[in-house]
Parts: sequence; C-alpha cells; structure tokens
Amino acid sequence: MTDSSAPPQLPDRLSTNPKSPYYDEALLTRGVGIRFDGQEKTNVEEYCISEGWIRVAVGKTVDRKGNPLTIKLTGKVEPYLEKP
Repeated sequence: MTDSSAPPQLPDRLSTNPKSPYYDEALLTRGVGIRFDGQEKTNVEEYCISEGWIRVAVGKTVDRKGNPLTIKLTGKVEPYLEKP
C-alpha cells in the first residue's frame, strides 16, 4: 500500500544547468528549495545530499563561456519542494 499524501522523493543530486546529467526540468518547475546547515539558500546551482555539498553562484561573475562561477560548500543539505 502506498500513501498518496507522501511527498515525492527528491533526487540525491540535482542541477539547474540544462547541460548537466542531473538536470530535471519537471522537478525544477515545481520549485525545489534548499536548506543548507539550517539556512535557506536561494542561489544554489547544484546539490548532492549523500556527499553533503552545494554549489552556489559567486555574485554575477561568469566564466569565458558565460556560465556562472560557483564555489562548493560542504554541510548538511536538506532539499524540499516549494509547491507540493
């Protein structure tokens, strides 16, 4: 028996970059929020729950191909759906 009120399982790893193999447009359009070490983060480009890291954009800086520069932060990653 399955519980229809249970939220869908979020993937272990998700990216906002369409070129990434971890990109999921359907899930991203529903809105995925990230709580990192107890704080809400709105600039997350990619996350991995099992490895405990997020990639966040560094200001408006871009590389020579136009992609945002990111840094990897380690800690407790808690993704959630904004619109269940």
